[in-house]
Amino acid sequence: MTKKILIVAGEPSGDLHASNLVNNLKSLKPDLKFFGMGGSLMKKSGVDIAFDISHLALVGALEVYKKLFTVGRVYKGLLDRIDAEKPDLAILVDYPGFNLRLARELKARSIPVIYYVSPQVWAWGRDRVNIIKKCVTKILVFFKFEEELYKTYDINAEFVGHPSIDTVKTTLSKDETLKIYDLVKGKPVIALLPGSRTMEVKNFLPVMLESAVIINDKLGGAQFVIAKYGGLPRDMYEDAVNGMALDVRIAESDAYNVIGASDFAIVASGTATLETAIVGTPLAIVYKASLITYILYKFVATIRFLGIVNIIAGKEVAPELLQYKMTPTNIANTVVSIMNDKSKLASMREELSRVKSSLGAPGGSMRAARAILPYL
Repeated sequence: MTKKILIVAGEPSGDLHASNLVNNLKSLKPDLKFFGMGGSLMKKSGVDIAFDISHLALVGALEVYKKLFTVGRVYKGLLDRIDAEKPDLAILVDYPGFNLRLARELKARSIPVIYYVSPQVWAWGRDRVNIIKKCVTKILVFFKFEEELYKTYDINAEFVGHPSIDTVKTTLSKDETLKIYDLVKGKPVIALLPGSRTMEVKNFLPVMLESAVIINDKLGGAQFVIAKYGGLPRDMYEDAVNGMALDVRIAESDAYNVIGASDFAIVASGTATLETAIVGTPLAIVYKASLITYILYKFVATIRFLGIVNIIAGKEVAPELLQYKMTPTNIANTVVSIMNDKSKLASMREELSRVKSSLGAPGGSMRAARAILPYL
């Protein structure tokens, strides 16, 4: 009998991880049927997308508040679809504000819940552990320390390793990438990764470009490549670059090759920081949220760092320039200081290599798929 699985992701990184998981589950059990909420990658993997996430990838209290009506409408619609489809299993991917509430409803309907990609309970929201314990059948985690944390609460957790080890790979040599983007060999190349959300690109890219002007001056010449996120319009990036006295390129959906060919990267905090670490390029982490979000974060945060690279390492491997510290001058001074110090660069590369080693062996997504099958 064909089994029906609900799968729910709410942002681009979750869409990617969910799509790979679906592909692996189908390779093990081809007759599985999937429906739920996600993006273009999940749809390409064969998921019947009831609600597209393009308007739901939100960060910060103010941003969520503005979209409450939309999120509520989607939530109710998804529950109606669940009641109609009666899935045999639910896989909830990250997106905890939405998915943990959904987990309660699924529990009430006696639908087993697998949680894939743990909420950052080790950073804030430790009360969410209680919801997970009551409503989640099993949680599959990317980091070993997460498994250890959940087991102290007697929660069925399994470390499957980080799937980005399989997906984050350069496909071109540095020389090939330099040639494609008409970059000069031997001249410093710096990657700019302003995020995957419209709000992030609009707020962060201008600051990154202003810092690039200062960096260019201090280094006596440099080249900059913006890693454009594929789901966002190109003119958003071109408008930011227009009129800048800079040697800058815009790379379309080619972040890993761009990072691999760069001597340094300026990265908005998020999934891209870990991807940069996996590639092995030294980086600085930047981020600025709305004042309300920042105050709430400072109130609830229980860790010293925001960047996952530093959280895994347990120390500041990549400098964090957050909130009021995220200024063009601060960013430029930090980047130039590191780039002019070969020992600092070498030390950061060694630390990034250790972070990558801690993510587990390749095949994380397949291990997750194999861990899910028994619950069908």
